[in-house]
Formats: sequence, C-alpha cells, structure tokens
Amino acid sequence: MPAPAEIRNAPASPPRPRVAPQQPRALPRTAPPALEPPWHVILHDDDVHTHEYVIEMLGAVFGHSPELALKMARAVHASGRVIVVTVHKELAELRQQQIEEYGPDQRVPECRCSMRATIECSE
Repeated sequence: MPAPAEIRNAPASPPRPRVAPQQPRALPRTAPPALEPPWHVILHDDDVHTHEYVIEMLGAVFGHSPELALKMARAVHASGRVIVVTVHKELAELRQQQIEEYGPDQRVPECRCSMRATIECSE
C-alpha cells in the first residue's frame, strides 16, 4: 500500500530553530590561592629547666631523637632561643601550646611551669 502524499513529502527531520549558536562563557582568570608560608616554633631559654627536661619534652612533643634534642638544648642554652620545628601555622600554634602545657621540670624543686615558646613566620 502506498504512503499518503503528506507522509511522502514530510521532511526527514524537524526544521532547526534559527538562533545564534551559544558561545561558552569564558571563565574569569584568577590566580590559584597562595600557599601560606611555614612558621617556626621557637623555644626560649630560662635558668630553671634542665637539659634532660628539654630532651624529654622535645621527644614527647615533636618526636625528636635524643641526639637532636640534646643539640637543641645546647643551642637554646647558648643563644637563648632555638627553632625546634617549622610547620604550617595551625600546627605551629598547637606545638607552642603543647610546649607551654608540658609541665614543670620535676628535677628542679623550684620549677613551677613549662618552658616558653613563640611562633614566627619563616618569611
């Protein structure tokens, strides 16, 4: 059976609408976020805490070996301060707090507090 004339003359696909092609919008060019600089945790000397205390505390807080902790204990005694670690700011603040909350040196009866630490930007 032959197809009716309307079907035979119908276009194969519907006509496309006449619109301007959509151009992808260019993304704004921005620089990637800058990385924060590292921060130093600085241990300050005092006349109360022993080298043994410093070695013990640095091992407990930072996991420093006894050899490295001894070098740092000698350096803080000689110069008044030593960088004990360089990390991102949040961790530096935590390590400073841990040093200052470590407790007194039990080897020295007049010792009543922990050592003092500060943080400084490395740049």
